[in-house]
Amino acid sequence: MPLVRDRDGKRLHVKSKLMGESLVGKTFNKNLESRVQFRSFPEVNVLKVGGQSITDMGAKGLLPVIKEIVENSNQHKMIISTGGGTRSRHIYAIAMELGMPTGIISTLGQSVSEQNALIISTLLSPYGGIKIGHDDMPKLAGYFNQGCIPVMHGMPPYGYWEHPPKEGSLPPNRTDVGAYLLAEVIGAKRCIFVKDEDGLYTDNPKKNSDVKLIPKIGAQELIDMDLEDLIVERAILDLLLCSRSVTEIQIINGLKQGNITKALNGEHVGTIIYKDID
Repeated sequence: MPLVRDRDGKRLHVKSKLMGESLVGKTFNKNLESRVQFRSFPEVNVLKVGGQSITDMGAKGLLPVIKEIVENSNQHKMIISTGGGTRSRHIYAIAMELGMPTGIISTLGQSVSEQNALIISTLLSPYGGIKIGHDDMPKLAGYFNQGCIPVMHGMPPYGYWEHPPKEGSLPPNRTDVGAYLLAEVIGAKRCIFVKDEDGLYTDNPKKNSDVKLIPKIGAQELIDMDLEDLIVERAILDLLLCSRSVTEIQIINGLKQGNITKALNGEHVGTIIYKDID
């Protein structure tokens, strides 16, 4: 690329369409060309195994999920992402009582999610399970070529730099968000959330029996409904509206045998939340 100077002759630039731009101008960003995003692993499925909903149940809840993952591992490539569950809620409560900043609370939550990643990768180790970290992302191709099942803790790596929430002090980007961002950055085939409910309801079915299952809904439509409770973190809805590769998520009941297999095979079980605006 040719080198050019500013009009005042003070700065030397490599000529490009971004030359001398602030990168925050509304018109400038709107007019940037949008290319089809490169997908490094379009055949890989990201499975988020819930912490409180699955792992915290111990053998009764987790072992059947592990069994079904193993049964599908020869046919479907997967990355397993882990939630924090009850122990993360405990450490959140202590940290909030002590007035800890959101970034500290986020970092504490990561350590709990990592414990669950160690548990699940150990259970999967006879079948190729391997615990990986965020810095191991460039090694994914090698792991898949060796028949591994990578297991990564779900907390996104904001850590101390977590975004301050609009209300309260809980980190808005937790393990659900981390699983989705993982799927989006690798251009995954699917992002499946393995929970203990049949999908998204109009309210929390554990607290309210007068609820209805929502089989399929757009992210913006769901935002507009402003429900009191959701089965996934609310930040995912905003991310879906900005998605480039993974334009929907699926929420299934992992306690029902066969649901993981059906979801991996592309069947509509549970709830699908999709990008409903361009």
